[in-house]
Amino acid sequence: MRVLHVISSMDPKTGGVCEAVRIFANGLENLGITNEVASVDDVQFNVDDRYISHPLGPAKNTWYYSKKLLPWLIDNISRFDAVIVHGLWLYHGYAVYQAFKKLKKQSTQIKFPNLFVMPHGMLDPYFQRAKGRRLKAIRNVLYWALIEKNLIHQANEILFTCETELILAREPFWPYKPKLETIVGLGVIAPPAYNTKMADVFNTTIPELSNSPYFLFLSRIHEKKGTDMLIAAYERLIEEYESKKPNQQGVKTLPKLIIAGPGLDSPYGIRMHQMVSSSKTLNKMVFFPGMLTGAAKWGAFYGCEAFVLPSHQENFGIAVVEALTCNKAVLISNQVNIWREIHDGGAAIVGDDTNDGTYTMFYNWSRLSSEDKEKMGDSARHCYEKHFKVNVVVNRFHKILTNKTKAQ
Repeated sequence: MRVLHVISSMDPKTGGVCEAVRIFANGLENLGITNEVASVDDVQFNVDDRYISHPLGPAKNTWYYSKKLLPWLIDNISRFDAVIVHGLWLYHGYAVYQAFKKLKKQSTQIKFPNLFVMPHGMLDPYFQRAKGRRLKAIRNVLYWALIEKNLIHQANEILFTCETELILAREPFWPYKPKLETIVGLGVIAPPAYNTKMADVFNTTIPELSNSPYFLFLSRIHEKKGTDMLIAAYERLIEEYESKKPNQQGVKTLPKLIIAGPGLDSPYGIRMHQMVSSSKTLNKMVFFPGMLTGAAKWGAFYGCEAFVLPSHQENFGIAVVEALTCNKAVLISNQVNIWREIHDGGAAIVGDDTNDGTYTMFYNWSRLSSEDKEKMGDSARHCYEKHFKVNVVVNRFHKILTNKTKAQ
């Protein structure tokens, strides 16, 4: 069996979708399925992966258009048993739809693969309701009517990472009439075992941390991720600690805050950095190391007291699950779609995606005993093993693909 994954970009800086593609493609390779990935990158990322990469860029604009993609799809689609479009609203999905359309006009003898679409949360109604996205919301309505609904309705099956995503996808657009909706899930690769080199590499990125305890935010520095709420809530927590009586240790007992990830050079990221640097309360407690990868990333996860993500919308949250793999409790908003599984597993403190909700998560964590915090860390790993382990999800994905192929 041969599977083609089509995505706008495999650049890790673009977010979690490319990591999901890597997980699925490498996992399916282990089960004997050949995988190829077509993107509009101009370079190949993750050269050590087992699948075949086709960087067909460079992308020319914010639509991620590349003149190379459609001709390549027309020439190659018939080689595959399944084509999976990852993500929506960009040129690669339109190109797949057009390739199928043109090939069907050319010949009825061509063997067409099954077409799957995996939205990765991009049909979430949040994107139509967010105040700062009003023009984009109007654009999406037009784009849906003219282009995107055609891809969704042509697909043999729409794949979702969790039940919450599936339910929310039915809300924002009409007509929405997929042939079949299926929850496939999403797995996360277990991290390498902890070693002291990880801690050493991470500590060199923030020498000022001086081995102090810390909360970890590791994601894009973006309004959707609630970074501004995170900083405001943490500042409120500092003020509370500073107000404690002199015979208590006060703020010295409060873990510092690491805000790691790409986006610092964006207008929003610059504003967040200025918010911290201009505050006497925050500038010695909050650090921005930028994007962390490899040993530095895992050192950050293994060393943190807890992981925090007060996102306004998170379809899955790969970094959340990565924290679970490192036996770390997570403080997450109830807009992270997998919050129920983690909360019910005893590994999360959950709050609203507001300033008060984010503060309450911090406050509730600070009131836990050391024993309770350790218990939540143990529960985190158990939650990962039950819900998000790669082989469980990839086996489910394999079954969906093979059953559909047999049914042809």
